[in-house]
Amino acid sequence: MATSLFDLDGRVALVSGASRGIGRAIAALLAEHGAHVIISSRKADDCEAVATEIAAAGGSAESLACQIGDLRQISHTVAGIRKRHGKLDMLVNNAATNPYFGHILDTPPEAFQKTVDVNMRGYFYMSVEAGKLMREAGGGNILNTASINALQPPPMQGIYSITKAAVVNMTRAFAKECAQFNIRCNALLPGLTRTEFAGALFENEKLYNYAISRIPLRRHAEPNEMAGAALYLLSDASSFTTGEILVVDGGMTI
Repeated sequence: MATSLFDLDGRVALVSGASRGIGRAIAALLAEHGAHVIISSRKADDCEAVATEIAAAGGSAESLACQIGDLRQISHTVAGIRKRHGKLDMLVNNAATNPYFGHILDTPPEAFQKTVDVNMRGYFYMSVEAGKLMREAGGGNILNTASINALQPPPMQGIYSITKAAVVNMTRAFAKECAQFNIRCNALLPGLTRTEFAGALFENEKLYNYAISRIPLRRHAEPNEMAGAALYLLSDASSFTTGEILVVDGGMTI
């Protein structure tokens, strides 16, 4: 009986930034629990590779490339889902960018704009377009991948941290206004996780050791450890949970 809470059979999920890292792990786990997963990221070949991998493991998946910094591509993507499936049960906003690492006073305007376009505007309009489709179908579930940077911005990651803080409040705004349509919206805040996205930190021994020293569990996370938290927030196990911020950081922000 307990495992049925995590049964996603018959549900359609769109996962952005799903070609690698946390997004890839989330997509694979959703498929393992019965969802049909739409793998999305900027590059079509990378999306197709993950969809093929999931299918080979017995899951159901398809690929649909989308650059969420481009509003036209967002509209086209959701329109394609509407035409093919007629519904969207779950949206995972996971794609992100962090083009600038340096002092906040030296942030280049182009890096600022790119970070805002992907991490804020992209999440917002993906949620808007997907939310309209969910509203038509009688409900749905949105999960935003933010970061513990939203709570404690580290040095040299100013604009990235600012956009992730915006995602937290965006999550609450959508949760409050969309609850009437049976649409839930929550956010996952990962701590230090071994991904290509965080590669620079892992390659810098001094920075890595400093980060680990601040984590009570004294280790980094693997992407599958974020996927488990995502499964909870996207499944019926969290059916009375909306507008929540789930921090998964090994205790770093205690």
